[in-house]
Amino acid sequence: MQVVADAHREGEVHRQPVAQGPDLGSSPFTSRNRTGGEWAAEMGNKTVHAVRHIGWVPDGSGGYRGQMAVLVKPNGLFGSLYMAAIKPFRYIGVYPPLMRSIGRQWPANAVRRSAP
Repeated sequence: MQVVADAHREGEVHRQPVAQGPDLGSSPFTSRNRTGGEWAAEMGNKTVHAVRHIGWVPDGSGGYRGQMAVLVKPNGLFGSLYMAAIKPFRYIGVYPPLMRSIGRQWPANAVRRSAP
């Protein structure tokens, strides 16, 4: 199912996309737009419509930090029931190992990125 976002809502601020963003291969997400410091990807199916946003956010000390958000809107009654049913599993079995994995990989990748 392809989802087309409404990009012309009244009162919203729009930035001119620099590029569509990376090809995500077998991921269910499709890149929608990328600017200098932000990237968004979108997916939709019978249960949910989701947008993943990744961007650089000022850290208050003159630098930046990465921030990711996934915004999810259930589709219909089944989507609402499905999201409610899987919520405990996300908080117990998905988010903790995901955050530990990111925590382990981040320092190693930072060293690799800063190497000449």
